[in-house]
Amino acid sequence: MDALVRIKRLVLAQRVIFTAKAESEMYVDGLSHEVVFEAIINAPAITKTLRSRHPRSARRETLYVIKGITYDGMVIYTKGKITTFEGREVFYVLISSKRSTDD
Repeated sequence: MDALVRIKRLVLAQRVIFTAKAESEMYVDGLSHEVVFEAIINAPAITKTLRSRHPRSARRETLYVIKGITYDGMVIYTKGKITTFEGREVFYVLISSKRSTDD
C-alpha cells in the first residue's frame, strides 16, 4: 500500500502520536491537531522520504516529509514515521509540525 494512503488512513482514524517537539512547534504557530490533520489529508503527495537512524536505538527508519494545505490555504509542513505503538500501527508524529516558511 502507498505510504501516503496509509498515513491518511491513520490520521482519519486518529491514530497519531505527537512528540513534545511537534506540540511545541504547533503551539508557537497557533496550530491545532485538527488543522495539522486537515493539511495531511489534503496533501497531494509525500514531499520527501528520508532514511535515517533512530538516535537512541540506531535502528534504520523511514521518515516522511509532507507539505499539505488546509481548507483556508495555510501550508503546513509535517515530518513523521509509521510505526507500531501498543500493538497498533500509528503515524508517530510528527517529529516536526509547523507552518511552512517557503509558501
